[in-house]
Amino acid sequence: MKAMKNLLAKLVLDEQGGEVLEYALIVGLIVVAAIAAITSVGTKVLARWTSLNASM
Repeated sequence: MKAMKNLLAKLVLDEQGGEVLEYALIVGLIVVAAIAAITSVGTKVLARWTSLNASM
């Protein structure tokens, strides 16, 4: 019983798993922002390319 109590105390005090989760959330947000930016810029570049192609 004492071994289980010690294991539970170690798990409660361990914060390394929380840090990994935070880093994963940050990376996920960066990926979502990058996809949104690339999509927005890609649409504008395609419109500009089509306009230049039509004017030639």
